[in-house]
Amino acid sequence: MAKTGKLSINSENMLPIIKKWLYSDRDIFVREQVANACDAITKLKKLEGAGEFTAPEGNEYEVRVEVDPEEKTLSFIDNGIGMTAEEVEKYITQIAFSGASEFLKKYEGKTDADQIIGHFGLGFYSAFMVADEVHIDTLSYLEGAEAVHWESDGVSDYAIGAGERKERGTKITLFINDDCLEFCNEYKIREILGKYCSFMPTPIFVKDVSRAADKRREEDFVPEERRAESPVNDTEPLWTKRASECTDEDYKAFYRKVFNDYREPLFWIHLNTEFPFSLRGILYFPQINTEYDALEAQIKLYNNQVFIADNIKEVIPEFLMTLKGVIDCPDLPLNVSRSALQNDGTVKKICEYISKKVADKLGGMCKTDRENYEKNWDAISPFIKYGCIRDEKFADKMGGSILFKNLDGKYLTLKEYADEHGLKAGAEEKPEDASENEKPEAEKEEEKDVIYYVTDPVKQAQYISMFKSGGRDAVILKDKIDQPFIGQLEQRNEKIKFARIDSELSEELLSEEKVGEDEEKAISEAFTKALGGDGVEVKASNMKDSDVAAVITLSEEERRMQDMMKMYGMSDTSLYKGKTTLVVNAAHPLAAFVRDNGDSEAGRLVAKQVFDMARLTHEGLSQEEMTEFIKRSNKVLEMIAGK
Repeated sequence: MAKTGKLSINSENMLPIIKKWLYSDRDIFVREQVANACDAITKLKKLEGAGEFTAPEGNEYEVRVEVDPEEKTLSFIDNGIGMTAEEVEKYITQIAFSGASEFLKKYEGKTDADQIIGHFGLGFYSAFMVADEVHIDTLSYLEGAEAVHWESDGVSDYAIGAGERKERGTKITLFINDDCLEFCNEYKIREILGKYCSFMPTPIFVKDVSRAADKRREEDFVPEERRAESPVNDTEPLWTKRASECTDEDYKAFYRKVFNDYREPLFWIHLNTEFPFSLRGILYFPQINTEYDALEAQIKLYNNQVFIADNIKEVIPEFLMTLKGVIDCPDLPLNVSRSALQNDGTVKKICEYISKKVADKLGGMCKTDRENYEKNWDAISPFIKYGCIRDEKFADKMGGSILFKNLDGKYLTLKEYADEHGLKAGAEEKPEDASENEKPEAEKEEEKDVIYYVTDPVKQAQYISMFKSGGRDAVILKDKIDQPFIGQLEQRNEKIKFARIDSELSEELLSEEKVGEDEEKAISEAFTKALGGDGVEVKASNMKDSDVAAVITLSEEERRMQDMMKMYGMSDTSLYKGKTTLVVNAAHPLAAFVRDNGDSEAGRLVAKQVFDMARLTHEGLSQEEMTEFIKRSNKVLEMIAGK
């Protein structure tokens, strides 16, 4: 006669909580049942490794998932360790008791086999999220063991008695409720297994066992060409192997398979450590062509080959979220539903380890594979710079591997650039004496070397031409992250400061022949009057490049303040906007024309045209200003044509 009883739980309301609130997604019950099945097999493998079990000849461990839409059932079958009646009572009816934890403690140190990934107990009871009734049929591996049958309606009652199972292992049958019949579909189950169980350590097979499916198979059967059944999972994913065992093609194939991205990754990092925690994984640097691509990036988190989640921020440094990859860490302190991390010092250490390994990989590439590193620099630099801003330790390790592209397209580290141009940033660090420390801030600022940069090579082409003709160089910094990044660089290196190429006109760009005071005044006043003097400061200088009529300059400090205000959503930057400075080339014929004809319509047209052309290479024109510029250009052409 079957024994009946009450489930041993701490509260009579525990099952409804498990069914409705413990797991955020109902489909997770599949992961929990398969994990338990793999767990049962892992336990038996451990006993086999410890010499306490001998597998029969031809034994092949596997997990089978059987779907029957006609009977509205879903079954999970393993040929693992099985359970005795006493073990079913202990591990199933006592919900909060972890059989896996006790088993590991007993056999600790006896074998190095795979870790146990599931727990009977709460994980098993996730089945009641979708099932009105659950049956267990199990037979222990122990010699002379008797089969056991257990069933429960999930309310809190259960029945246990003799079973009919003939084979070692466990079969769990879920009688799916009418609200969840979607889980009685073979393709739906395959989809869920693909999401959570693609890399579990035991082969998993899926089959529709309904009469209709059997009939279809009979009709499709070809005796001489019977198709071999294939598992839905890869039991030895690439991250479980040593890097020395993997080829480039292995890494690329794994990337395509996991992320459905057929663009080859730029490169990858294979993670493998056992101390002070166990962690394996592969991080890929993907090709990111658009900002949308970056949003699609993902890092998948596993626990002993069981999928947990995408992009758990506590484990992966924020700046590495743009990468793609897999991280498998059995030491993660997950909560009981595996949906979130518990607060634990291990998590911080794991995050720091991953950050360090990425920095080591990049630094090594910069030193030993510079050509490939430079080839990929433009693609990877935004996330590296962001990482330096967010993580001071990462910035320390990456400092010597940050590259800057100069006007000739050459990639240089900050030290290489400084050495090439005789800047202080390239000099060896020297201890400062007391007198140096006592220097006022203003004097220290004057001693800083300036590194000029370009944000838009097209708009700033005129300035670039002037720099090159004057024998000057600059670096190209055109990403949004570059502005806060150079601010951090200036804080970390007091010997340098950055200035945009159009922030000032250095002495090297000006002609040795100075403009006379009267000439400078006449040109400035003529342009100021023609332009209406609205927020425009006009200066006149002789420039080396005779083709340049005028340029606009805006101090670096004012530009950065405006950029910061825009970043914080302050559209009206006029609250902090110094006068725009128009520097007119006194040696250019147009300067003399405006000087002599400033009061005429032609003089005013030329002055405004010179000003707008300078703005086009500096900040651009608004839609209305561009329309006016085109109209004015037509008038100038008509004047030239004599119409």
